[in-house]
Amino acid sequence: MDAREQLQQEAEARGFIVTWAPVALPPEVKTRYKQWIINGHQASMGQLIRAVDVRLAPDQRLAWARSVMVLAAPHAFPDPGIPAGGVRIGRVGRLFWLREQDYTRLLVEPHLEALKDLCYKLGGRCSDYIDQGPLPLRSYAANSGLGWIGRNGMLLNQQNGPYLTLAVLLTSFEVEPPPLYANRCGQCQLCVSSCPTKALSGDGTLNANRCISYWTTQHRDLIPFEMWEGIGNWLYGCDICQTVCPWNRKSEAFWREYRAEATLAHPDLTDFFLLSEVELKQKYLRSAFERSGRTHIARNALIVLANTKDPAYLSLVRLGAEDQNPLIRATSVWALLKLGDRQMATNLLKDPSEMVRREAQKALQLLAF
Repeated sequence: MDAREQLQQEAEARGFIVTWAPVALPPEVKTRYKQWIINGHQASMGQLIRAVDVRLAPDQRLAWARSVMVLAAPHAFPDPGIPAGGVRIGRVGRLFWLREQDYTRLLVEPHLEALKDLCYKLGGRCSDYIDQGPLPLRSYAANSGLGWIGRNGMLLNQQNGPYLTLAVLLTSFEVEPPPLYANRCGQCQLCVSSCPTKALSGDGTLNANRCISYWTTQHRDLIPFEMWEGIGNWLYGCDICQTVCPWNRKSEAFWREYRAEATLAHPDLTDFFLLSEVELKQKYLRSAFERSGRTHIARNALIVLANTKDPAYLSLVRLGAEDQNPLIRATSVWALLKLGDRQMATNLLKDPSEMVRREAQKALQLLAF
């Protein structure tokens, strides 16, 4: 058994699906990514436009790099169930059900470090990152024969559907280009037609400017009101283009390190209005909610509550209107109007924050009734 085979054996013993690809990506993959950036479809995610040429050809900086070992961890874990009590009406993307939300750093990275150590002991060189920014994981996975890029922009295969968490190790081992996985989407357009905000173009690319997951997890400012209806009851993230995929019917495997939690899959929305920032960080330690912070989750919660059109939730929305954070108050204006409290929304015309006053004026004009 040669060094590369020994490295792969160890990775598989740790529960990963392992495939290999040459470090050089096909020219058409690079062109496609650069055009995506030119089109501005990365929205405000600046890390995706930084040092594009180096990230698409990491051997420019790491001259020893010859191949990429792709590591896939299935994450088709079941819904842990809805806990009793609370206001648990907001949906959360599957990967955010994990307590260790920064799963690459806290769950996967210890394994990557062990594999890198083994690689060096076997006489190879290895790295799991480049300083210039994120590597194109899905492109490498597709080029390794692990699966194909579906119309939802996700890496798919027939065994796991889109439920694969990806990581890569750049290595000094030589590999031959493997056979590519045949695209099995066929005539299916379910992901494209099911996306409520029309974020999918149908060619395997996504416009983040229209993506629910982008707006609820990455965007740090006000969410435009025209996006609210499409967001629906998604509190954090969105899985629609994955859950409708027919290839999910075989997706049951999940990596042994993953532990989904009910309070993260179905959080109590009252927490984001009643808990202080410190209390929230303690309760949701190491989760996506801790990382994003109370302000942005409360903003999202107001949208979810407003989209119910149920005045029973006005008590929570009114707490948002009295919050110390102007972003939450500005968001609450629209939610108040959607649930029928025009008087409290009008009161926010006198708010000390210029942003809140501006949103109140805009909302009262647009939602005049």
